[in-house]
Amino acid sequence: MNYTTYDIVFREIPGEVTLAINLSNCPFRCEGCHSPELQEDSGEPLTVERLVELIAQNPGITCVCFMGGDRSLDELKKLSRAVFAHELKRAWYSGRSELPQEIFAYFEYIKVGPYIKERGPLDSETTNQRLYQIIPQDTGCYLAKDITALLQKNNFRKTL
Repeated sequence: MNYTTYDIVFREIPGEVTLAINLSNCPFRCEGCHSPELQEDSGEPLTVERLVELIAQNPGITCVCFMGGDRSLDELKKLSRAVFAHELKRAWYSGRSELPQEIFAYFEYIKVGPYIKERGPLDSETTNQRLYQIIPQDTGCYLAKDITALLQKNNFRKTL
């Protein structure tokens, strides 16, 4: 799994200071994608060692968000475990419409859904994409709480 760039972001995960890592080789090729360069298999390998370096270089972060990675779920799980070992929250922006239940154990936040130009991005009230907070339950299952509205333009100020 390769990454191309990374940045500290404040809106992708509400209430978190997030290290967002852009992963390449996206399989979805959504029309109107805001990051078409991520459709190519480019960049540098994102190993556990490199991820730990990025975490160490960015003190003050509270979350690490993987932007993509849909082709390599096993690699994504391994990276998620490394983030967990550093006591940081974990997030994943996926273009998939549905995810296997087992993946919920690896993240506190998951964005699902391909970008559909006519529906708009995640901050649009008409978006098909959803951001979920993953909450472990006593039963061993997970509750996926839809928090998409916190990102939408008319609601953003409410989260500040």
